[in-house]
Amino acid sequence: MGMAIARTSAAQAGEGVMSDAEVEAVRDANYVPSDCIAAYEKILNTREKEIEELLAKPRHAGREQDLHDLMEQMAAIADELSDHLDEYGAKHRDVRKVLPKLVLATERWATALRTPADDGTYKVVRKLALDAVQDMRDEAEKMESEQEAYFKAHPDAAKAEKERLSRPHDPTVPGEQP
Repeated sequence: MGMAIARTSAAQAGEGVMSDAEVEAVRDANYVPSDCIAAYEKILNTREKEIEELLAKPRHAGREQDLHDLMEQMAAIADELSDHLDEYGAKHRDVRKVLPKLVLATERWATALRTPADDGTYKVVRKLALDAVQDMRDEAEKMESEQEAYFKAHPDAAKAEKERLSRPHDPTVPGEQP
């Protein structure tokens, strides 16, 4: 069936992981891979900031559960972004410009996840979130070198990708649409 099916993106992360506005931002950005990665980065940056804000405020009842929930959200969002990276790599979508920024961001996210003192409420989910962020970092680093090599060896592919990105909603542009 030659039809491309639009991804439902954020729906995969599960209920309550992202706000309606965040889901919509990812869907709107889904046609341009670098924009989609940037949308996920922004969402993860928001979770990082929320963790920092929770830790900066005086301790309150339920804080550990709030940290648990934020860490769980970060894990789900990082996993989803990793899925997109896998897809972009397989389809040779050019995301070379955003990968170095993504790699740097993973360091901040991991630091935010490690900052809270150990607590049984979020011990397991923190490990899952740290693993998800590390997996995403590994994927992005691998993609950096793979994409450099691929687009250097295939200049026509780089040209076609540039054309595709100049008209992301045009179905007549060669190549697969998201």
